[in-house]
Amino acid sequence: MRKIVLFLVLCAVTLPVRAADTVSPGAVPGGGNAPDARFLLDRVDDLFRGSSSHGLMTMKVTTVHWSRELRLEEWSQGKDKSLIRILAPKKEAGTTTLKSGGDIWNYLPKVKRVIKLPQSMMGDSWMGSHFTNDDLVRDSRMADDYSYSTTFKGEKDGETVTEITCVPRPDAAVVWGKVVLEIRDRDTMPLRIEYYDEDVKPARIMTFSDFRTFGTRLLPARCRIVPADRPREATEILYESMEFDPSVPANLFSLRSLQE
Repeated sequence: MRKIVLFLVLCAVTLPVRAADTVSPGAVPGGGNAPDARFLLDRVDDLFRGSSSHGLMTMKVTTVHWSRELRLEEWSQGKDKSLIRILAPKKEAGTTTLKSGGDIWNYLPKVKRVIKLPQSMMGDSWMGSHFTNDDLVRDSRMADDYSYSTTFKGEKDGETVTEITCVPRPDAAVVWGKVVLEIRDRDTMPLRIEYYDEDVKPARIMTFSDFRTFGTRLLPARCRIVPADRPREATEILYESMEFDPSVPANLFSLRSLQE
């Protein structure tokens, strides 16, 4: 799935189309009160979408050997252009990632070099996190690339939720063997997404919490991803601010801008 890949977490930097700012449980096609699976999948895919975006966030990475915290600023325009710049800590400040189409460039201020990532590095970690470079460029839509069904409706942990299980369509260019989403009914906010590898073994779990209103949109301000084979490790994104559809200069997404 797209950025919710970033997320969802980095989803704000890759997704293009404006969605409705808020959706109540009753605001579903046909005027019913029970959203169908397609509506819910589209709702999750569209959470962070805008024709453009600008935001500030903190990324915390924890492994068994070390931890780090980065403050990030991001801009996006359309589905193909995004820029992420590290603001802190000082030793990392100025390091910038540019996504344009299916390509990624990194600017390393210490050596004043712009590096285009080769395809062989797309599976590598992005900035030491549990996201990969490929997560930044992969572009798919759940309801189009997966067959899906509602596999649970009821109460979990005090919330009434709908669980949707997705398996890839035969011709879909996706990396996951299965994806399971848990969405709370009262406001169609995602609570949990489980990703399985091609052998349908658990790969990673993403959870969403700390729901806040940014402008007119209710969004999960905290997103956390944990690899299934390293449960003591995690990458967490905390959104400080998020603006949708701002005016963004087109030349921001250029190799020259990387170094400014």
